[in-house]
Amino acid sequence: MRPHAPSRTAGDKHPNRRRPRTGGGLVHDNTRHTTRFTVIGNHLAQHSELSLLAIGLGVHLQSLPRGARADIKSLAARFPEGTTRIAAALRELEAHGYLRRVRERVPGGRIVTRTVSCNQPAAAATATGTGTAAAVAVPREPEPMPEPMPAPMPEPQQRAPHQPLPAVPRPAYPAPALLRAAADLLAGLRRHDPRLLLSACDTAHLAPGVAAWLERDVTAAAVRHALTAGLPAEGLRRPAALLAHRLSAQLPPPPPFRPPAAPPPVRLPLQTCDGCERAFRAPSPGRCRDCRTDQEEAA
Repeated sequence: MRPHAPSRTAGDKHPNRRRPRTGGGLVHDNTRHTTRFTVIGNHLAQHSELSLLAIGLGVHLQSLPRGARADIKSLAARFPEGTTRIAAALRELEAHGYLRRVRERVPGGRIVTRTVSCNQPAAAATATGTGTAAAVAVPREPEPMPEPMPAPMPEPQQRAPHQPLPAVPRPAYPAPALLRAAADLLAGLRRHDPRLLLSACDTAHLAPGVAAWLERDVTAAAVRHALTAGLPAEGLRRPAALLAHRLSAQLPPPPPFRPPAAPPPVRLPLQTCDGCERAFRAPSPGRCRDCRTDQEEAA
């Protein structure tokens, strides 16, 4: 009877499995990038002839978007190494084919220098028919880089729409005269604080709230003080929103109920009696009460 073939050795017991070293060394803790990443070849990251500054600068240039500034002054403003060291690192990258400087004539006749960052110098050299050995040597003294082509203007960002203003109280009887007085009060707030210059749209939104205050027997001076007192010294970006909040949060209660006062007694005018010529009060001329009584008894 033929013996069965031995089963495959699993796990770390496999004879050909490479066991990790037990000593110290680099260990990678990697997470897969999904956004905002740049692919860098090991021929640059592990270059045996480039300095660490040149390698880092080459990685930075490959991560920049098209049209970004790559001149010495801009890079020196971004990094602390200074113009001398950055110029030397740029020449290293140029010597090994990771950087090219192409002079071009732009419309208008001006000549500018375009900086080209190469992520694969060998492929670029094959395409242009040149080799990396033909690169210029690194000079000892730093030489200024020609002025680069101006970066394109960034596209204008769309402004986020403003949030609507908070709601304001409404008067019970929005009479046109009451709303006009409220709008005039709001228009005069800028005399107390120039930051309270309101637009016509904001004034129309806030006027009913001011009218609700005036309807509750609050004087115009009291409303003005409630809206302008204690304003922040800085950071008043949306004055209309602050005024709307104060009109709602500090709305006073309605005035106490007062029963209607009794009408004053009617005071009739003085009349002269046609019979005895005495003065008496009556709505129209005629005889007084005594003369009318004597006349009725005689009848």
